[in-house]
Amino acid sequence: MLVKFLIATAAFVIGAVAGIAFGIMYRKRIAEGKIGSAELEASRIIEEAEKTAESKKKEALLEAKEEIIRQKNEADREAKERRNELSRLEKRAISREETLERKIEGCERKEEALNKKIKENSDLTEEIEQIKQQQVEKLESIAQMTCEQAKTELVEKIAGEARHDAAVKLSEIEAQLKDDAEARARDLITLAIQRCASDHVSEVTVSVVPLPSDDMKGRIIGREGRNIRTIETLTGVELIIDDTPEAITISGFDPVRREIARIALEKLISDGRIHPARIEEMVEKAKKEVETSIRQAGERATFDVGIHGMNSELIKLLGRLKYRTSYGQNVLTHSIEVAHIAGIIADELGVDSTIAKCAGLLHDIGKAMTQEIEGSHVQIGVDIAKKYKENKDIIHAIEAHHNDVEPRTLVAMIVQAADAVSAARPGARREDLENYLKRLEKLEEIADSFPGVDKSYAIQAGREIRIMVKPEEVNDEQMVIVARDICKKIESSLEYPGQIKISLIRESRAVDYAK
Repeated sequence: MLVKFLIATAAFVIGAVAGIAFGIMYRKRIAEGKIGSAELEASRIIEEAEKTAESKKKEALLEAKEEIIRQKNEADREAKERRNELSRLEKRAISREETLERKIEGCERKEEALNKKIKENSDLTEEIEQIKQQQVEKLESIAQMTCEQAKTELVEKIAGEARHDAAVKLSEIEAQLKDDAEARARDLITLAIQRCASDHVSEVTVSVVPLPSDDMKGRIIGREGRNIRTIETLTGVELIIDDTPEAITISGFDPVRREIARIALEKLISDGRIHPARIEEMVEKAKKEVETSIRQAGERATFDVGIHGMNSELIKLLGRLKYRTSYGQNVLTHSIEVAHIAGIIADELGVDSTIAKCAGLLHDIGKAMTQEIEGSHVQIGVDIAKKYKENKDIIHAIEAHHNDVEPRTLVAMIVQAADAVSAARPGARREDLENYLKRLEKLEEIADSFPGVDKSYAIQAGREIRIMVKPEEVNDEQMVIVARDICKKIESSLEYPGQIKISLIRESRAVDYAK
């Protein structure tokens, strides 16, 4: 049984091995057949590719030959056109050259003719000069004067006639302008003054504080003068205690400090307790009161004028003008008046009245700082206005209101006129005797400096100057010019309120003697 099983197993294994070997051989034959077919197909594809490449190569060569032939034909055509153009340009150049040669020949002929004419003219000019010289010599002999003398006499005659005509014309123009300008200016200024009335307060550099009794003087002086020294040190003023009954004089150039000292003294006198500590306390209170008063004065001024939105620091500086005077005229009151007058004139002339009023109010703002900063109040005012970024027209009006610069805007001229009206109003300002006499002497000195003036007299408190001229040196027509020149010099040399009338007097006398 076992033997059969082994035989069957061996037979099965042998059959399986034989089947596998047969299958391998079969697959090998199939694979070899496919490989052979693939090689044949590859050979066929390569052969077709070679044929296609050969045909493409022939087509490309053909196209390249055609392109070369086309480009050659194009190049030949362009070369032919260029040769034709060059030939045309060459002919044109030859033609121009021939024309130029003909023109050169013509110019040479003209130049020869011109040189000939120049020579003829030169000869003729020499002959004319000789004739002219002979004629001049004959004229000089007949007239008994040289050519230069004749020229001088002619120039003098023409100049005299021109001056005469100018004087007559100037007189006519001035008369017409005066008629028109004075009427218009009189209406404007009268209207402005009628609508503006301000009080004027005259102050000096001292303040007087009344005392309840003379015993208070000793208490203010204190032991060994300690109280009075404390007051003077804290306020920066000088207390004058003299024989004046029941009064103390406060002296100082700074009106704000003088006001602080006055208020502090009045408080001390009212309180009765006078010693260094109490003095310090009262001076501090007085400073606060004055600062409050300054701010309120500035705010009230802007409110009265109708200006809003002004810088607060500028308002404080404006309030300081309450304690500043100029020739006895309160500067803040003067500034408010100038602002009102400037606003009225601006409205009449169609100018922005707000800018005019603001410029008028601030035109003397520099006087608020003249005790603390060196320089003129005009320059200080300009610097302050620039610092607080005011309108350029306002800055220019401040700069020009005393003619430090030439006024270039209507606002500047309006402020200048309003300032003069406010300052020149009767009683607005006082003038000490020394300045008054100097102004009169300067007026006469200016008039006497002009040639042809015999004598001058300042009259009517310097409002008029009468000038006697030499009749043999100044004729009637020249008097107009002399008067105008004197006016200009007075305007540029002097500062004065209002206007000055210049009257020229020329006297002609006929004298003879019967023998």
